[in-house]
Amino acid sequence: MADSSGKPSVLFVCVHNAGRSQMAAAWLTRLAGDRVEVRSAGSNPGTSVNPAAVEAMAEVGIDISAETPKTLTVDAVRESDVCITMGCGDTCPVFPGKRYLDWKLDDPAGQGVEAVRAVRDEIKTLIEGLIREIAPEATA
Repeated sequence: MADSSGKPSVLFVCVHNAGRSQMAAAWLTRLAGDRVEVRSAGSNPGTSVNPAAVEAMAEVGIDISAETPKTLTVDAVRESDVCITMGCGDTCPVFPGKRYLDWKLDDPAGQGVEAVRAVRDEIKTLIEGLIREIAPEATA
């Protein structure tokens, strides 16, 4: 389960690629560093990242303000070892040999930063568990 660089690859998918999947990608990038390749996309991408998600992540020192929602492609799924969906239902293409997880997270769309903080923290916990599974720290 790794790309040609030997790193596992994770794709986060939600409908608009504006909140949950952006926060998850940012957490995984921050917490796993270069041990994991990270992608995110949306089945119906929005025009910009949710401002409440940007604010909630900024509170923990992660800047996602320059990110832009991306369209989910078959290639993105094909090139990922783990595909984590967040409320996009059956719109994510399925390939044999991939690992699929569906994280039940509240949609932060239209929510204030207070509600988004809870989603942000829940995503961090899920990401920490994922890292322990797919890219644990090398021990001496």
